[in-house]
Amino acid sequence: MPGKKGRKPRDKKREKPSRGILSGAERHLVTRFSYGLTKDLVRDVRRRGADAWFAEQLSPGKVGDAAGQEVDGWWPSLQRSPLDLWQRTQSEVEPGWMVMEDYMRRALVRRVRSRRQVLEVMTELWENHFHVPVAADGVFTHRVAYGDAIRSRALGKFSDLLFTVVTHPALGIYLDNATSTASRPNENLGRELLELHTVGRGLFTEADVKDSARILTGWRVDVWKTFAASYSPDAHATGPVTVMGFSDPNRSADGRELTRRYTDYLAHHPATAKRIARRLAVKFVRDEPPQALVDQLAKLYLQHDTAIVPVLKALVASPVFKASRGTKVRDPAEDVVATYRALGVKLRRPATHDSAAEAILWQTDGLGGRPFSWSRPDGAPITNAAWASAGRMAASFGMHWAMAGGWWPAKDVSYRSARSWLPAKSVRFDDLVDHLSERILFRPASNQMLKACCQATGLRPGTKITKSHDLVAWGMPRLLVTLLDSPAHMTR
Repeated sequence: MPGKKGRKPRDKKREKPSRGILSGAERHLVTRFSYGLTKDLVRDVRRRGADAWFAEQLSPGKVGDAAGQEVDGWWPSLQRSPLDLWQRTQSEVEPGWMVMEDYMRRALVRRVRSRRQVLEVMTELWENHFHVPVAADGVFTHRVAYGDAIRSRALGKFSDLLFTVVTHPALGIYLDNATSTASRPNENLGRELLELHTVGRGLFTEADVKDSARILTGWRVDVWKTFAASYSPDAHATGPVTVMGFSDPNRSADGRELTRRYTDYLAHHPATAKRIARRLAVKFVRDEPPQALVDQLAKLYLQHDTAIVPVLKALVASPVFKASRGTKVRDPAEDVVATYRALGVKLRRPATHDSAAEAILWQTDGLGGRPFSWSRPDGAPITNAAWASAGRMAASFGMHWAMAGGWWPAKDVSYRSARSWLPAKSVRFDDLVDHLSERILFRPASNQMLKACCQATGLRPGTKITKSHDLVAWGMPRLLVTLLDSPAHMTR
């Protein structure tokens, strides 16, 4: 067992990269802003440095992404028009819930394959902030376009993103603005725009909500018929409006420019700046970020006209970020995606209903975290407490075991063979553990990790492992899953 004679000295605080691993600071930055390390990603970071990698990621158009873009064609119905989708579900050719499951699958597989990792992470963050549940009535007709619109603006200005989502038919359908009229204004979107998307609770009154709803009237969708989106001046409520510090005579029947002025006002409000700053700090730093950091990020957000990139740069440069290693638990979807990436599992275009690219959604569902499926408009939580229960952890351990053995999913997917994990024809067990830790976790194995691996396999540190050893013949999953079940993999 570890600690007995024959064990080579090991410094569990070793941080400098030796072969295919990263320093602690590099690993921290890259894991916070990606869905998990891969051999190719680590090679890229080691060649250019984590800071250069991050800077390039903030301009995703400069990052080639053939593997990620290929996924766009795997599920043809995601390219269909709203009317086509509606007609197909009405004629029972393809129900909308099936299209939405494919949308979730595309998001998961993109995260596994894409080189534009920061873009994918930020897209998920904003889709969660401006949450439209995929199971909401009728939204499947516009939900794909909604996600794509967010993705195209995920690293731009928040003011542009806010206007785009507030006027989008998917959010309009979900929060009833699509059927709101001058004579019967619906307050749902007007309220959530204030409470969830911008300034937050406690800063607005019921009168503000009513005028917020009146401002947003006119953005229509022909629900349950053609699902065509339009702007209808006849449906826009004119007359003076006041929401908090925003006032407008609202004389024109065409309220589109009014909507833009209103969302710009909210995007630039100091309370919005602090809410967005806090959300970014909770996601990328820790669950209870210091107020001083939130204030600093909010100030930069306003100084840069709501641009997100300067805020992210300041966040990663802060001492608080650098000191927050290992403080964020991966949620179910992050865990599934990171496991595919860590094990080097290759997904192929689905050929059957139980292909891996289809089953990845069932894996995530089994852990309790289907993407975009949170039932309330506030979006799924991004704090540790929501995802650190014993039941969720047990489900994750089961998923790790199935993938470590290459047992499920089993179709249209490629796993590494047990032999391929060996770095040489003959290797000491402790060296094998170190090699696997560097390959899967991209850090050297600590004393604690070696001890756990010895206990899981019943082997001693000095045991010689060859291709004919029982560990390779049938025991490799026990070794791999020990790494995957560790806090090093379960946190980001």
